[in-house]
Amino acid sequence: MKIKDLYKIYTVSSGVEINSNNIKNGSIFFALKGKNFDGNQFAHEAILNGASIAIIDNKKYFVHQTKNILLVKDTLSYLQKLAYYHRLKLLHIPIIVITGSNGKTTTKELIKTILSKKYKTVHYTKQNFNNHIGIPLTILSMSKKTQISVIEIGANKEKEIYKMCSIIYPDYGYITNFGKAHLDGFKNIKGVIRGKLELYEFLKENKKKVFVNEDDPIQLTHSLGMDRYTFSEKGDSNVKITYLWKKTNLKSFLRVRNVKIESPLFGSYNLYNIASAITIGIYFKVSLKKIKKAIKEYYPNNYRSQILEKKNIKIILDCYNANPSSMVESLISFNKIKGNKIAILGDMLELGSSSSYEHVKIISFLEKSNIEKIFLIGERFFQISKNKYDKIKKFYNKKIFIQWIKKHPIKTDFILIKGSRKNTLESLIHFL
Repeated sequence: MKIKDLYKIYTVSSGVEINSNNIKNGSIFFALKGKNFDGNQFAHEAILNGASIAIIDNKKYFVHQTKNILLVKDTLSYLQKLAYYHRLKLLHIPIIVITGSNGKTTTKELIKTILSKKYKTVHYTKQNFNNHIGIPLTILSMSKKTQISVIEIGANKEKEIYKMCSIIYPDYGYITNFGKAHLDGFKNIKGVIRGKLELYEFLKENKKKVFVNEDDPIQLTHSLGMDRYTFSEKGDSNVKITYLWKKTNLKSFLRVRNVKIESPLFGSYNLYNIASAITIGIYFKVSLKKIKKAIKEYYPNNYRSQILEKKNIKIILDCYNANPSSMVESLISFNKIKGNKIAILGDMLELGSSSSYEHVKIISFLEKSNIEKIFLIGERFFQISKNKYDKIKKFYNKKIFIQWIKKHPIKTDFILIKGSRKNTLESLIHFL
């Protein structure tokens, strides 16, 4: 079956699914394979659950008499081709792509919130659908009624971002930053930079526009000669931003065109995320009054810069993910806060051969910080040789830490909780 013929089925379907348990009547089921599963074995179950067609790439599960099972060479590739075909049918819808090492999701959510003040139907990446599987599913969830879309691209090795751009075909793009994330795939910071700049490469080739933070020398240098719309605190940019984050306040403040804008997001590292969203809102002619309202209304609820309060302790829950760059930025901001402070930090994952070195650097920072107590959780932190200061305690895993904390209740003003997603440190809230 050619893609155009499958697309005809897609246009009258109830959508695309990769989980046979989520099938609705009339869905198209794509049998994808992972490290620990093979979706092909659920194709017949998907049909029984109401799928109009199941697409597989394993002959073992193909029955010639079954008209609604389609055997292809590679289901993932077929899914991506269908998404690209759908995008070609909706090229009139402007798409903004967001990528970068840190702050992608927060920036995407801020932009979506701002654009929603002007557009009735803003399409955007949901959950963590920002990879080679999630992106085609996101594209295929875009309806003809969509007025504008904001799509997030995550990557853990080179060539991924360019390939995803080839499916999305974005009209605009923004790179949040270049940090030490996914070093096991990118190898080093130079690999990270090359990978993220694939967005610029695609936009430049297709004569599309890029949003640029002029205070970032990498963005500024590599966007020369491109069609760009800029913001900065220091330079002569399209949008002039003044950053007003205060160490005595967990909120963030910015000034744009004599308008003071307040955000409940914590940390100086979030200022650029907010500034970029404001800039994109201005470009799309959302009034500053509406932008100000949108920024003030946006409260994160996804373990990213989330602020909670328990027993008169303010808890900064920033544990959706962590890498050396985001960990340092969080700790710098936390270190500036006045009051008694405790940090609970989990291992940083996917760092490859740099893992030990990067964890040692974090401990060195903590030793010099004014944070009164630091609890480090995970075997990577635990394996590092004994630290110099008693204020740092290490625990091999979360279970051991929970046993300890039950016997030693915490009393402080502020707690920062940060670590990679697999640590699921948000579960510690119950025990504080």
